[in-house]
Amino acid sequence: MALLQANKDLIALGMKEFSVLLNQQVFNYPLITEEDMVVVVDDWVNIYINYYRKRLTGEKQDQDRALQELRQELKTLASPFLAKYRACLESHEDLSNAVPSS
Repeated sequence: MALLQANKDLIALGMKEFSVLLNQQVFNYPLITEEDMVVVVDDWVNIYINYYRKRLTGEKQDQDRALQELRQELKTLASPFLAKYRACLESHEDLSNAVPSS
């Protein structure tokens, strides 16, 4: 069964807004662990799910399917962000382990 158009539109809007949120992030000191960033991103996903849950249309089955798709799409968007954060951590770790030449 296909998603209702109104729910598709909400999913697209949620993805766009979530992408903006991810793109606004600046990695500053002190950096948190990668595991903690995963928790933060999961919390953001849950906030978006809870926000959009109230706006979905159709039967409960339609809404559940749309929420599942939204969650999957947000997790997909979060994956490159978490990879970028991991690379940032590794970069800072490399810098802190570098021995200055004398």
